[in-house]
Amino acid sequence: MDAVGITGDAVYLSPAPLYHTAPSFWSMTVQALGATTVVMERFDPEQALACIERYRVTHGQFVPAMFVRMLKLPESVRASYDVSSLRRVVHAAAPCPMAIKRQMIDWWGPIIDEYYAASEAVGASFIRAEDWLARPGSVGRPLVGVPHILDDEGAELPPGEVGEIYYEGGHPFEYLKDEAKTAASRDTHGWVTVGDVGYLDEDGYLFLTDRRHHMIISSGVNIYPQEAEDLLVTHPKVLDAAVFGIPDLEMGQSVKGVVQTVDPAEATEQFADELLAWLRDRLAHYKCPRSISFQSQLPRTDAGKLYKRDLITKYSNDQP
Repeated sequence: MDAVGITGDAVYLSPAPLYHTAPSFWSMTVQALGATTVVMERFDPEQALACIERYRVTHGQFVPAMFVRMLKLPESVRASYDVSSLRRVVHAAAPCPMAIKRQMIDWWGPIIDEYYAASEAVGASFIRAEDWLARPGSVGRPLVGVPHILDDEGAELPPGEVGEIYYEGGHPFEYLKDEAKTAASRDTHGWVTVGDVGYLDEDGYLFLTDRRHHMIISSGVNIYPQEAEDLLVTHPKVLDAAVFGIPDLEMGQSVKGVVQTVDPAEATEQFADELLAWLRDRLAHYKCPRSISFQSQLPRTDAGKLYKRDLITKYSNDQP
């Protein structure tokens, strides 16, 4: 709370229900400081702006998908709400596309901080907006635990090389009634991972790439879908996107994209072809989806987490 300057006169907006860990923790801590908490029953982009204006909100916690939905509002709608009361905002839960964060900073100012952590509390990092602008894409330096980047054989990697993120010195934990999963999360040093992938720079700043279990292996090539997802949501006609692997007899897995359009009428085969061409102009072709389908809404929790497993099951079963 000190990092984002929450004191007794703060008004904190929780745009997600309190049955999620982070919203519950932040809201209770804010109240313990004697400050005010405003809780949204469920997130709506325009209602969030209305709450900020009505209650003169000073602080809030969001996830990247919420930023995307607010940015997709018409400019006239965004401009009609006064958000000048905001002092600091923090986001977490998923990597934020750099273009999206830059747009939010352009709108709200350099007040958008970020932290990286997990429910397992193995470690945490934090970065202020000012530092992020100097190191775009970073999730900061450690607050809890010491991060290490390891390769598939468990060897520690030098700065700049991508591997699985392990933490030393975090809080001990066990997965409930799952000794195998608990053991798999430890390496020979006793360092712990939750399956995230990334790298450290020369100054010890952490950068996230994706989650290991999201990795697609297509024709023997490792593909992290976050890169394609980050690009897709910057398209003006795209509201939400998911990229994942589905079974392919020839390649092992093929890259699949599912998109929610801003205007449902845009969900056409013609736009799918246009979107694929747009992606291929900006991203290596092997990282791009081979096909794009549309859904009226992607399966996200009220806190903004994407349930990729549901999509993988659906589109894997649709395979011939």
